[in-house]
Amino acid sequence: MTVVQRAEPDGEVIIDGEYSALNYKDWMVAQPHSKVRRVTELVPGVEIAGRVRSSNVDHVAVGDTVIAYGGTIGVRDGGGFAEVTGCAARYVTALDPSLSTRQAMTYGLAGYTAMASVLALEEHGLQPGAGDVLVTGATGGVGSLAITFLARRGHRAVAATGSPQHDEWLRARGAADVVARDAIDDAPDRVLGSTRWAGAIDCVGGDTLRRILRSLNYGGAVAASGLVGGAELSTNVYPFITRNVALLGIDAVETPSFQRPRVWRALAEAARADDDALVERVISLEEIPE
Repeated sequence: MTVVQRAEPDGEVIIDGEYSALNYKDWMVAQPHSKVRRVTELVPGVEIAGRVRSSNVDHVAVGDTVIAYGGTIGVRDGGGFAEVTGCAARYVTALDPSLSTRQAMTYGLAGYTAMASVLALEEHGLQPGAGDVLVTGATGGVGSLAITFLARRGHRAVAATGSPQHDEWLRARGAADVVARDAIDDAPDRVLGSTRWAGAIDCVGGDTLRRILRSLNYGGAVAASGLVGGAELSTNVYPFITRNVALLGIDAVETPSFQRPRVWRALAEAARADDDALVERVISLEEIPE
């Protein structure tokens, strides 16, 4: 891939960038034979936070502090690793005044996905005190933030991880308990496991998602956003028709613009200044290639 710079970015909204973040998706885009990148020359960066320089739409005003991500940003069209970025208005969300651009990018796409997952479970009926809420892939960006947001909204989050050395860190993030990823369910020789989880946020997919479905409480739901464990789901209908469970898909890339502000408002309410400790380091644009 050739990294290029554009002096005149295109788009309905032009943003003076203040912060972006290095995502796993950016790594995928940068691979020589990437299946994610759609062009050979590109300004990378799948998300950007900054201030609006110009706008051709009514709901985004010049001077607004915003975050933008989704669609073809940083995949086909110029992304956030630039001083100025242009994009379609549908991917731009005005930030709550209490949330700085640095905070917004500290949470970023992972934080949005985590909070959207929490809200989806609550809309399905999950209430604080209902029981343990499982989070898989707990040491990842979405998983760790999901634990934090669940705890701050009064839920009892249980982290599932294959990295037991991170037990203390996960508890510091808000986990009430930490379990091994092979302890999600039981009775593997039966069509259903014992009921154990009031809800779940799955960042892994594949067989992990199957095991969650067979161990949800009656009426429970799992919000799924990951597939690092596999894109295939081999299961049966028993959890759905005998325990009334639900599988809720979570997407951040093509979420309609009218749905995004609600998630960011909830995220702003959950934000705390000490979350800045999640930032390992801040680099300049010139340091990105290395």
